[in-house]
Amino acid sequence: MARYTGPKTKIARKFGEAIFGDDKSFEKRNYPPGQHGNNRRRGKKSEYAIQLQEKQKAKYTYGILERQFRNLFKKARAAQGITGEVLLQLCESRLDNVVFRMGISPTRSGARQLVSHRHITVNGELVNIPSYQLKAGDVVAVREKSKSLEAIERSLANSSNVFEWITWNNDTKQGTYVSVPQRIQIPENINEQFIVELYSK
Repeated sequence: MARYTGPKTKIARKFGEAIFGDDKSFEKRNYPPGQHGNNRRRGKKSEYAIQLQEKQKAKYTYGILERQFRNLFKKARAAQGITGEVLLQLCESRLDNVVFRMGISPTRSGARQLVSHRHITVNGELVNIPSYQLKAGDVVAVREKSKSLEAIERSLANSSNVFEWITWNNDTKQGTYVSVPQRIQIPENINEQFIVELYSK
């Protein structure tokens, strides 16, 4: 399966929440897509369907494909701590996600593109791998030549993101991934326990 590039509102409607951020189209039709989408008498979902939907929601939210996501789960299961929480922490530690959280891009897909196009450095070195796992203390910055990019300037001007585990300096256009976020600090509405149960079957 290739990365999804279709209408994001359709996916948001499937999960009943704007997982890609503010979406005026979703606000108008916040029920599932399809001819029976607005039918309130839809059948009750099975336990498996609920678990699968939660996994799909996490994958779409972070823009991760199935094989990558499964590998992250294996890594989380092998690590110390609560598997579901570690899984979300690994998702949050991805370079593309941190670029998004810092406000350098208004969306994760945009952040992924900035990383891929070599606009971002980590500890002074160019990194063009969106899935690069950051460690506490890593310094993420916009490359010198890219600081005047209009898309980056516009995103930073409109950003009001504040996270305790990230610092950002708008003048130097660099920030620090201070620490791995605790579950309570991660704002995504994902029930990670359902994902653990699904993969543990």
